[in-house]
Amino acid sequence: MAGHSKWANIRFRKGAQDAKRGKLFTKLIREITVAARQAGGDPGSNPRLRTAIEKARSQSMPKDNIDRAVKGGTGDADGAVYEEVRYGGYGPGGAAVMVDCLTDNRNRTVADVRHAFTKFGGNLGADGSVAYLFEKTGFLSYPSGVDEDKVMEAPDRSWLPRT
Repeated sequence: MAGHSKWANIRFRKGAQDAKRGKLFTKLIREITVAARQAGGDPGSNPRLRTAIEKARSQSMPKDNIDRAVKGGTGDADGAVYEEVRYGGYGPGGAAVMVDCLTDNRNRTVADVRHAFTKFGGNLGADGSVAYLFEKTGFLSYPSGVDEDKVMEAPDRSWLPRT
């Protein structure tokens, strides 16, 4: 801590909280921008954008920031251009792996993904080298704080009939 000065104590706590909040807002802005770019800036006709905006509002993001992100995605404002890219490769033991990324710089991202594959005993494949092995059927999202064992058991029980 910073001693007996109340402001010094507040400053350190506030700085850490602001950094955490800023990182979260940046992630949410990227998601809103990509959603607006893919299917337009109208949340009524773009379910992905609607979901991203709801998530941003639940995290108390200011309306100004949300509007700027939508405008950035539709091309009405200047700024970084984010795009979704997909890489495929083989992990340890020959396991096929697909990686979806959101990036503003493809070259940097492919280098980072290649480094991660190499570091853990895998290799990055050519475009489409493992894509034929996968079929996108959905997206799972769990809130933070959920017991890890329950999360890992969820897919095993999905085939059971609901009662």
